[in-house]
Amino acid sequence: MTSQEILALARQTLNIESESLLAMAERLDEQFVAAVESILACKGKLIVTGMGKSGLVGRKIAATLASTGTPSFFLHPGEAFHGDLGMISPEDVVLALSYSGETDEVLKIVPFIHSNGNKLISMTGKRESALAKNSDIHLDVGVKTEACILRLAPTSSTTAQIAMGDALAVALMKAREFTSMDFARLHPGGSLGRRLLMTVENVMRSNDLPVVGADCNATEMIHAVSRGGLGLIIIVENGRVEGIVTDGDIRRAMQSRQAEFFNIKAIDIATRSPKTIDVGAKLIEAEKMMTKHKVNTLLATDANGELKGVIQIYDIKL
Repeated sequence: MTSQEILALARQTLNIESESLLAMAERLDEQFVAAVESILACKGKLIVTGMGKSGLVGRKIAATLASTGTPSFFLHPGEAFHGDLGMISPEDVVLALSYSGETDEVLKIVPFIHSNGNKLISMTGKRESALAKNSDIHLDVGVKTEACILRLAPTSSTTAQIAMGDALAVALMKAREFTSMDFARLHPGGSLGRRLLMTVENVMRSNDLPVVGADCNATEMIHAVSRGGLGLIIIVENGRVEGIVTDGDIRRAMQSRQAEFFNIKAIDIATRSPKTIDVGAKLIEAEKMMTKHKVNTLLATDANGELKGVIQIYDIKL
């Protein structure tokens, strides 16, 4: 295949799948609303089940829902039929995925779901399938054609299932008024979770700070900046921060003052009243302050204004 043929085939695949999603969006009806309302009213968990590719999609849907405020987990229908049905409580809602709607392993557990008193939501591509007909709510994810060149491998159909799952998750997030802070609590190891939950004190540098006096001379400033490793020095007098001097300030002073450079004191070229932040502030607050004031360093202070540490943008972006 030539590069042009490869690109043409890729574009064709994406176009077919895009058209499938647009067609599905046009078909959305009150069944989708009923599904969202049933899940919201559920006092237990949303149990997602499916076989094969639908099962893989189901795992993704369950994970997305669980991470966005809807308690959910995936249950393999084969394992369920051989003992794991005990994981489904009467308060749960079941979401079953089967594009054909005729998957044997899924259909085998439908009688239990009904007898257990669970509401059953199905996601199939066939409105007249056994699973669709035996569900309380049916979500239509039918596609006109698979994007596979043989029109056999699940491609457009699995994309449609994933998209429908995402639509459920987003609608439920909105209904639950799920916030970025809620998301962070469920993703404490992620970048957003870290910035929303951790404080300046958790990541700031507090040991061996490059602190100097106001009369620190040029030679001492250069050595202090080098030892500190922060690209700056902090001027402190009588326990109060009087200013900071960056390595850029020093370079500019060397260029402008030339022969007089070695006669200057730190306070002569310092930035007075540098930007500070409370040690208890969240990292997201520190990031916003740095962006607003176009700085990459903040001095961390306590309620009394006493210097406790230094936080830089690199500490937040880890």
